Order: sequence, then C-alpha cells, then structure tokens
Amino acid sequence: MNAMTHNGPIGKIAVFLEMIKFSHTVFALPFALSGALLAAGGMPTGRQLFWIVLAMVGARTAAMGLNRLIDAAIDARNPRTAGRAIPAGLIGRGATLLFILASLILMLVAAGQLNRLCLFLSPLAIFFLLLYSYCKRFTSLAHVVLGLCLSAAPLGAWVAIRGSIDPPALILGGAVLFWVAGFDILYALQDLEYDRSAGLHSIPVLLGVEGSLWAARIFHMVMLGLLLALFSLMQMGPWFMAGILITAAMLLYEHWLLRNGDLTRLDAAFFNMNGYISVVFLLGTAAEVLTRQA
Repeated sequence: MNAMTHNGPIGKIAVFLEMIKFSHTVFALPFALSGALLAAGGMPTGRQLFWIVLAMVGARTAAMGLNRLIDAAIDARNPRTAGRAIPAGLIGRGATLLFILASLILMLVAAGQLNRLCLFLSPLAIFFLLLYSYCKRFTSLAHVVLGLCLSAAPLGAWVAIRGSIDPPALILGGAVLFWVAGFDILYALQDLEYDRSAGLHSIPVLLGVEGSLWAARIFHMVMLGLLLALFSLMQMGPWFMAGILITAAMLLYEHWLLRNGDLTRLDAAFFNMNGYISVVFLLGTAAEVLTRQA
C-alpha cells in the first residue's frame, strides 16, 4: 500500500483493518455462533445473530486496536513488528484511538440491543481487553488473559440468547480459553529472543522452546477434555462428536508441524489450522443442533 492510498477516510480504514488483522476474526466468531446455536437449541433469530455478530466484531476490533496502540513503542523496537502501521507511520495514534472508540460504541450498542445482562457485563469485557495489552510487561500469563478475552465470544453469545450464565456456557468458554492460550504460546515463540532482551514476559521466556511446546500441548488437551465434558453435559450426538474428533486431529497436526521447535511452519500451524478448527467446530455444532431441531 503506497503513501497515496493512506490519505482520506477510506485509506485510513483500510490501514486500520489490515493493522488489526480483521480477517482473523474467523478464530473466535465461529465459537460465538456455536454458543448461540447451543443456547438456542436451534437457529437463533436473525435479529439475535445480527447483534451478536456486531458485538463480536466491535469487541475484537477494539481489542486488537488497543493492543496495537498500547504496544506501538514495543513494536517499533522489535524487527518482526517494526513494519506495523503505527510504528511505520501509516496511521496515527489519534486516528487509531477514534477507530477503537467507534468499535467500543458498536460493542456497547449491540450488547444493549441483546439484553441487560450483556450490557451489564460489557465493562468487564472491556477491562480484560485493556488488561491483556499490558500483561506482557508484568506476567507470563498474558496468553491466559488473551484466552479469557476470547472466551467471552461463546459465553457472551450464550448470554445473548438465554440472558443467563449457565454451566455449558462456562465449559465452552473454558475450552476456548485453553485453545487460544495454547496457540498464543506457540505464536509467541517467534518473539522469544526479543522478549528476553526487552525484559518482557511470556511462557516462552519462562519455559523456553521445549517447555512452551509442552505447555501448549497440555492446554490443548484440556480444551479437548472440556469439549468432551460439554458433549456429555448437553447429551450431544454424532455430529458434535465428529466436530470434536476433527478438532483433535487438527490440533495434533498443528503440534506435529511445530515438533522440535521448527518455527518455519508457524504460519500453517497458527493461521491455517486454528482458522479451520473454529469453522469445523461450528459446522459440527450446527449439524447437531439443526438436525435435532428438524
């Protein structure tokens, strides 16, 4: 993208969407939709789905924008991230802040359109979104906090449908938490040396490459255990189980790609496999719920 295309509102929006990797919304949105399907025991109304998607997009966009804004100075010193939009001067901090505020307003409006509990819980979600961006400065558990943030996707969708927080929603949220924390540990391996030199905290800094690979494996095994618990609690059937089994196979392949700490395949392991996992789980959930409804 050349300098001319950055001028004007459309150019700034394009830069912002690229900066926050808007396309990666695919990681969490399918789990939000899965939570909605499970909560409804069938297809939610079009209105519910519309506001759930807008709330999800607003929250995720604000979260990534906050992270890029708060970490701009750190990103500028890291060779891997120095080319990101803010350090590279492609978008200003003021414009980024405006986009973040617009995203937060979208999230709050959407939550208010769903029900009171969604709106009441929104400030808590915003707190954790903000907390995550500072975590690497003082704790190795930033990956877990990120997982907690994304666990709000299925949990929030359940609350949007039911207006209550119930055990199945907490179990599905927990599964997303451990899934995200696990793959974020793997993603953080590529910044291991820089994070050490900069005094930043992460599981890779704490445990090294081999220890981090095992931590991610354990987190993903916990995720699968929670999905099996959800299968039992909600008395799901073969389609849902198929989604779990395919998810397990893809996680196994993801870890096989990164065996012995080989990060040359990180893009395939991180972006491809995790995008597929969320979509496959949604398809299995949808097939189970909708065939039962029929």
